[in-house]
Amino acid sequence: MDKNKKFWKGMLVAGAIFFSFQFTGQAHAAFGDTMLKTGMSGEDVKILQLELKELGYFSATATGYFGPITKEAVIRFQQVNGLSADGIVGRNTFQVLKKRMLQSDIVATAQQYIGVPYRWGGNSPSGFDCSGFSSYVFAQNGLTLPRVSADQYNAGVSVGKNQLEVGDLVFFTTYKPGPSHLGIYIGGGQFIHASSSKGVTISYLSNPYYTDRYIGAKRYF
Repeated sequence: MDKNKKFWKGMLVAGAIFFSFQFTGQAHAAFGDTMLKTGMSGEDVKILQLELKELGYFSATATGYFGPITKEAVIRFQQVNGLSADGIVGRNTFQVLKKRMLQSDIVATAQQYIGVPYRWGGNSPSGFDCSGFSSYVFAQNGLTLPRVSADQYNAGVSVGKNQLEVGDLVFFTTYKPGPSHLGIYIGGGQFIHASSSKGVTISYLSNPYYTDRYIGAKRYF
């Protein structure tokens, strides 16, 4: 993970209300006082372009200049995410952008470990159990989870199955009553988890085995 992404992620996880930016020819200003918009340039615009590129909204070279192409990419991002599509990156757009980047990074981190074997009590790339896997992936992205599945289920914010977002934890009752298994939702009705029979793998929530045993989901960011 590069230095810029670590900075942005830390700011989101900390729940910071204000962000600080340095623009070419401008004084240091708090995020609540300064927006990114057409005509601006600098490192912060370049970071914006790179993040929009990673999320699939920006395909040009990241030059650090906020021109018409960047504005169009911002508008598309805003439209998809239910924001006011004005092409200006203010507080709400930044907050959603950082959340989408964190979601993308969690999925990318989790997918790196597909095929890692299951190990009871495991919480490292040498072997994972279900809660060890989720806590490890989240930790790599600046988020701390309780260690065991029951505690992970009891924390976080409950969300309905029809409201699932990427990065939510989905829980199942399997070998014992209560939340005995879990995975990380990655979109498209799929979740990634440490399966006792397959190791780290991707499964569908629509699989009858998991449909019958699904008990809820929790959101941590």
